[in-house]
Amino acid sequence: MIEAVIFDLGNVLVDFDYTPAAKRMAYFCDKSPEEIVGLFFDAKVTQEFEEGRISAQDFFLNIKKMLNLNLKYEAFVPIWNEVFFLSAKNRAVFALANRLRNNYKTILLSNTNILHYEYLKKNFPVFNVFHHVLTSCEVGYAKPRQEIYQKTLEVLGIPPENVFYTDDRAELVESATKLGIKSFLFTSVEQLKKDLVDSGVNII
Repeated sequence: MIEAVIFDLGNVLVDFDYTPAAKRMAYFCDKSPEEIVGLFFDAKVTQEFEEGRISAQDFFLNIKKMLNLNLKYEAFVPIWNEVFFLSAKNRAVFALANRLRNNYKTILLSNTNILHYEYLKKNFPVFNVFHHVLTSCEVGYAKPRQEIYQKTLEVLGIPPENVFYTDDRAELVESATKLGIKSFLFTSVEQLKKDLVDSGVNII
């Protein structure tokens, strides 16, 4: 019996697109937007930042050196942050999570860095409907590392077989499944509702 539901954040509750940020940064270095995305959005330093292993200032200094970026920290931060937006899909998932919280423990589990997390908390009211919020930058581990799922189960205090999890990345779903969590790939709101109902969750 499902007792808790874990939601991913990015591309589930909030959409994001790094392209506008990369285009703006391209004005301040000799790299193309495509090169910028390829160089650091999935770079080791970005992962370290997401896991809270380096500070925002150190992250910026690494990026500045990597891109030869002619930009000050104060100007970099808003560019780095303004990649998020809400879609009709996001709003529908939010409404669903808001209903589920009355009968199930709900938890938001996200790979994110401290700059994005603080920005999202101020500008996107998606966190208040969850009983718990766990972020990689606070936990010290990022998905798909099993430590972050183990921490989530510890916070919930519920056996993995009684936990439902949705995420838009297949490798993250696969990792959680290995721990016994009932994990499903998020592809659409309708598919999420079907997966919940098929798992015995009351979504009304």
